[in-house]
Amino acid sequence: MEEILKLKKEDWSENILEMNDAPEQLYYIGMKPNWDSVFLTVVGSRKYSQYGKEVCEKLIAGLKGYDITIVSGLALGIDAIAHNSALENRLNTMAVPGSGLDRKVLYPKSNLPLAEKILKSGGTLLSEYEPNQGAAPWTFPQRNRIMAGLAKATLVIEATEKSGTLITARLALDYNRELCAVPNSVFSLYSKGSNRLLNEGATPINSSQDLLQVLGFDLLDTSQQLEMRFNDCSKEEKLILENIREPKTRDELIQELNLPTSQINILLSSMEIKGLISQSLGKIRVRG
Repeated sequence: MEEILKLKKEDWSENILEMNDAPEQLYYIGMKPNWDSVFLTVVGSRKYSQYGKEVCEKLIAGLKGYDITIVSGLALGIDAIAHNSALENRLNTMAVPGSGLDRKVLYPKSNLPLAEKILKSGGTLLSEYEPNQGAAPWTFPQRNRIMAGLAKATLVIEATEKSGTLITARLALDYNRELCAVPNSVFSLYSKGSNRLLNEGATPINSSQDLLQVLGFDLLDTSQQLEMRFNDCSKEEKLILENIREPKTRDELIQELNLPTSQINILLSSMEIKGLISQSLGKIRVRG
């Protein structure tokens, strides 16, 4: 990992400086934060549903091409999905772990490869804790205020009734930031907390366009969005994308495309890794 540096106060964002409980110090690894970017904090449960995973990936994929930095806590679950989705869609991402930044204490240790991936992509790890401070029960709620305070908006993907995610949500409101939540089934245990936030006035997010409006962006039309996302695709990849404007099964694609089956399978695997498509319930669809 790279050198741990102290962020000078003159390099802090106005959002952090105006917090009534602003940290006394900030350390970082990687790129010095670019506060001209629009920061979106994405949080959710460590235990998540398939719905939560897919909606997190889809919403972040729809932000591709915009100057947005995805902030999360490097934790297992939705945090890791948010960071990985940002990386897959070439968005900058910042991790604010509940520990110091020394690799010996960085928490959770199982996400150390993810932290290194963030740094290699030009992202940032940020913490107010001394570099060798280990994670403890008190460090996580304290860390959450930084994630809520530095961002323009906080998006809650899934949260149970007693989820720590709700702490970040309340703090976002305390700091007069935008609070958003994804609607979910009333029967899902994973949605009790997030649905309650919606009942209490959080902005419902049903699409990436909803998020972009909250963040203050002028929306591109559909053709501009497609051109921005797919301009570096190969001719064969564009052919597949044209054929799955409506979700299709792999067998339907193989029947319709004049390409060898082996080539189609390789292309689909590559496109899924790039974040261009997703596969679920036997259907292949363009990631919006």
